[in-house]
Amino acid sequence: MRVDVLTKEYPPEIYGGAGVHVAELVRALRHRDDVEARVHAFGAQRSEELTASYAEPESLAGANAALRTMGVDLAMADACAGTDLVHSHTWYANHAGHLAALLHDVPHVVTAHSLEPLRPWKAEQLGGGYRLSSWVERTAYESAAAVVAVSAAMREDVLRSYPAIDPARVHTVHNGIDTALWSPRPDPDACRRLGVDPDRPSVVFVGRITRQKGLPLFLRACAELPPEVQVVLCAGAPDTPEILAEVEALVASLRAGRGSGSGSDGGVVWIPEMLPRADVVALLSGATAFACPSIYEPLGIVNLEAMACETAVVATATGGIPEVVVDGTTGVLVPIEQADDGTGTPLDHERYVADFAAALLEVVSDPDRAAAMGRAGRARAVESFGWPAIAERTVEVYRSVL
Repeated sequence: MRVDVLTKEYPPEIYGGAGVHVAELVRALRHRDDVEARVHAFGAQRSEELTASYAEPESLAGANAALRTMGVDLAMADACAGTDLVHSHTWYANHAGHLAALLHDVPHVVTAHSLEPLRPWKAEQLGGGYRLSSWVERTAYESAAAVVAVSAAMREDVLRSYPAIDPARVHTVHNGIDTALWSPRPDPDACRRLGVDPDRPSVVFVGRITRQKGLPLFLRACAELPPEVQVVLCAGAPDTPEILAEVEALVASLRAGRGSGSGSDGGVVWIPEMLPRADVVALLSGATAFACPSIYEPLGIVNLEAMACETAVVATATGGIPEVVVDGTTGVLVPIEQADDGTGTPLDHERYVADFAAALLEVVSDPDRAAAMGRAGRARAVESFGWPAIAERTVEVYRSVL
């Protein structure tokens, strides 16, 4: 069976959980004898066999980002000739998958990593392009032979956002984690090189600077942490200049409020560039807790990565996160009441921030319990979220539509 996987992100150009998912799924599929997995990805040329890359058309230089994306999709759709099935990831590649299915008369499988109706803040980033991305996604989902949701919560979101889809066509296949690559590897020297003191407790955040990830809310919660607890932000790729400015102001305020006893940076270490996996593993392995303050998260691969590194997780009880983090066992889930307008905005910001701060304090104040949560988290990651089993379930979906 030849399967053409269509994606915006693919190594070495990965900036989010969807890209991690695609890379690991393709690797698992290529270990099988019954699948020939070809990859079509945005970006610069790659040397990997059975992998093609596509640059934005020069004729669309300066156009709205959504139009530039759709221009890439045209070339990708054409290149899928001869395949048995196309599998697209995120709206960026959904258009290519939909067109390829029509052009080549093959089934189109979509994996739902996120949904445009639940990310209305993207209008800040894309302007009118958000209406295009929303149209692309709706058209692709409603026409797809099958939709794969990365969590049960995401499946509910798909059916609620697109009620025209037959529920029988929406399958739940959880995201996964490579627990060999993501495993506890303490590296004090790497931490020091990154500006983190390995001998002090730390709370680590890893994610893009976007409304979805809840970074401003997390920074407000960190004001309640003791000054000896370091706040480590692996945060970059801001959606807009406005949210970047907001985060910069909050970091400056947090540093100023923590006092000189925390160090010259107030014990707040901000790393804006994308780090190699080894460095992220070192930070997670040395952390007391990992924080996931997302207000929208279909599953949250970052939580699995932290758990696989034996790090306790403090995360919002939203989306698919409760399907990963076991409250009181692998971490602490923070309750949230959210607006039902698609934004996921907390109805009571102050209460959510206070609850998140309390959960962080609960974990960092008891290092032995945090360590036990970390060990339980790794055991859960190994037992329930391995990629070979996920690839098998994905191939079952393929077979069901061929």
